[in-house]
Amino acid sequence: MSSKCIRVLADPVQIKECKETIDCLEEKLSEATKVFNLSGNPARLKILFLLHREDEMCPCDLSDVLDMSVGGVSQHLRKLKDGGLVQDKKVGQTIFYSIKSENLLIIKPVLESLLNETLAV
Repeated sequence: MSSKCIRVLADPVQIKECKETIDCLEEKLSEATKVFNLSGNPARLKILFLLHREDEMCPCDLSDVLDMSVGGVSQHLRKLKDGGLVQDKKVGQTIFYSIKSENLLIIKPVLESLLNETLAV
């Protein structure tokens, strides 16, 4: 198979406009890539879904819902926190996690579609 493009005519205006758009979006695309890389793990996506649905949860509750060890949940929360997707808040002895609002904009459509599926059931 040839690796050469066999198009007859290129659209230089379209190519230029697309390049400019990608250049302008470079920072936002980088942020979205980070969010989707971190949420690409099934356990982390479940955690993000639950945090979106419930606004905030503690690792113990997440552990009970997901049938995972608290340590396992905490490791996923640490990755999400280190990646800037979630934040924590300590109330007494308990730490509650929530999705950072600026990241919610990127992943909200995915989480909303999952939430809509649960409402349809």
